Amino acid sequence: MSSARFSPPPLTPPPKITVRPAEPADAETMHEAILQLGRFTGLEAKIASTVEDFRRFGFGTDAAFSSLIAEVDGEFAGLCLFFPIFSTWLGRPGVYVQDLYVDERFRGRRIGERLLREVAGWSHQRGGVYLRLAVDVENVSAQGFYERLGIGWLDSDRDHGAYGEAFLALARTTTN
Repeated sequence: MSSARFSPPPLTPPPKITVRPAEPADAETMHEAILQLGRFTGLEAKIASTVEDFRRFGFGTDAAFSSLIAEVDGEFAGLCLFFPIFSTWLGRPGVYVQDLYVDERFRGRRIGERLLREVAGWSHQRGGVYLRLAVDVENVSAQGFYERLGIGWLDSDRDHGAYGEAFLALARTTTN
C-alpha cells in the first residue's frame, strides 16, 4: 500500500470586489459603461452624452451626480450613477439611481446588489429614507432583479418628462 497522501489543489482566493467613488479619470470608463447599457437595452441610439459631459457634470463642487465604481481585482466591473432627492410628503431625503450597470463578465456575482446597497447606505448616513429608480419597460431582467431586492414597482406614480423643444419652451423666460 502506498504511503502517498492525497493533496488537494491549492485554493484560489476569491476575487477581491471593491467599491469606490468615481474620479474624473474614470469618465471614459463611465461613458463606455452607459454605451454598453444602451446596447444591452437596444437604446444606444438615444445616448447623446459624451465623456466630457461626465467630467464636467460629475465632479467638483457643483457636481450634478455622484457615482460609484465596482472593481474585481482592480478591473472595472460596474457603475452606479445617482443623486440625492427630497420627498416633500415624507419630509426626508432619499436617493435616485439614474443608472446601474454591471459588465456582463461579472454578472451573477452580486455586484449590482453591492452597488445599490452602498448607495442606500450613503443616503441613509445623510438621513435618507428611500431609494427610487426607473427601469425601461422592455428590461424585464432588471425589473426582476430590483424586485428580488425589495425595490418594487410603484402603481401610484407615472414618470413624465420634458426634453428637447418641450424643455426649452418651459425654460424660456417671459417678460410682462
